[in-house]
Amino acid sequence: MLKTFARIALAAALTTGLAGTLQAEEKKPVKIGWTAWADAEFVTKLAKKLIEDNYSQKVELLQTDIAPQYQGVAKGDIDAMMMAWLPETHKDYWKRVGDKAVTLGVLYTDAKLGWVVPNYVPEDQVASISDLAKPEVKEKLNGKIQGIDPGAGLTRLSKEALKTYDLSGYDLTTASDAAMVSALDRAIRRKEWIVVTGWSPHWMFGKYELRYLNDPKQTLGGVERVYAIARQGFQGEYPEVAQFLMRMHLPLSELEAAMSDANESTVDKAIENYISEHPTRVKYWLTGEMKSSS
Repeated sequence: MLKTFARIALAAALTTGLAGTLQAEEKKPVKIGWTAWADAEFVTKLAKKLIEDNYSQKVELLQTDIAPQYQGVAKGDIDAMMMAWLPETHKDYWKRVGDKAVTLGVLYTDAKLGWVVPNYVPEDQVASISDLAKPEVKEKLNGKIQGIDPGAGLTRLSKEALKTYDLSGYDLTTASDAAMVSALDRAIRRKEWIVVTGWSPHWMFGKYELRYLNDPKQTLGGVERVYAIARQGFQGEYPEVAQFLMRMHLPLSELEAAMSDANESTVDKAIENYISEHPTRVKYWLTGEMKSSS
């Protein structure tokens, strides 16, 4: 009898241990890559909070430049990323990952790249990128274009724009998004001329009076869509999270308002505000149920 009880106890312990092991494996953190761009930070951290609060699934955020994110997804070191600008901006990166990555869904549409100036820069003197070739304009700008990080698709396209518009003698300065905005803010306070590489959505368009320079040769591309993408096999291993990311979509106006809120307060506070102000939309992302629009 004692031997029988011992065998039962051992079997129960093994079963419990196996279940615990399987549960631990199932609960491995989802690794999401992100870049320190204002829109990327908001949507990625919003996704993290909703996933952790509603699916009992830990999320690990990995901050890196855009090129290593694509490489990480292709190798399987990163499960997903939420900042794939397609079809043009990141087309080179997308070609490199090939069939090792899949698109989950469109996060937002009507995204745009371009070169940006403060509105006080006279439009009759600088309306187009081609106007930067004028000697007097180049002198006003000290032969400088303020860019963002070197691995960004916008930086690659901006280098091409320098060649296409024959802007020899101009220096494209690379830096972080924050450094670009800091340079813009400093120039505006001093009423100095400046050109920055920019994109929409970005909170700077709500804070400052800015305009895009015309790009008649379309070197910086047209309207883009921003996708969430994942490594092969992700949907099978994390079906709930994958379905959530496939449903997650923000109207551009809502995203820009949230980014402005984050800039005025904090990203975490802006995320809390967005969730409370858009319950129907958030419920649809989480459950697939939507009775009415919000």
